Amino acid sequence: MEEKNYYAIIEAILFTMGESVELGKIAEAIELDKKETQKILEEMMEHYKDPSIGVEIMELDGAYQMCTKPEMYEYLIRIAKQPKRRVLTDVLLETLSIIAYKQPVTKAEIEKIRGVSSDHAVSKLVEYNLICELGRLDAPGRPLLFGTTEEFLRSFGVNSIDNLPVLNPVQLEEFKQEAEAEMNITMNI
Repeated sequence: MEEKNYYAIIEAILFTMGESVELGKIAEAIELDKKETQKILEEMMEHYKDPSIGVEIMELDGAYQMCTKPEMYEYLIRIAKQPKRRVLTDVLLETLSIIAYKQPVTKAEIEKIRGVSSDHAVSKLVEYNLICELGRLDAPGRPLLFGTTEEFLRSFGVNSIDNLPVLNPVQLEEFKQEAEAEMNITMNI
């Protein structure tokens, strides 16, 4: 039986797929168990840290993807000439934060927290592929549920939503008081 070059096989899979591939699917393709496959992927990830290599392998919530290293973006932009740069306004960031921390969440729940309509913000975040529809809530009207995508994880450099920063209770209380003060000022106008 000939020795397989697992690095080359995994590299070809990740390069060709272009999006993340679950660990189980990679393991199945190379006919190894998940533990052995993960060990190989970790070795490869370490290899790709070499500054002479322009790509890296990222783990995204139990799946793996080959990506361009962020320090190479400048050169890609020179080639593209007109990069599609997403601008995340304060409104979009606020809406995205609510979705990231509360997911799955309905538009009505987002609007209750924000206090204003979120149609435009949700539409833009879907367009940017930072959030997606996760299904429908089993309630009257069957509202859509929204959650973050792998693109969100990639863009913000986190492996899983479980790794999002946690606000300490003191900060949370300060934010709440600031929001209430702003609401009082708005209502008194």
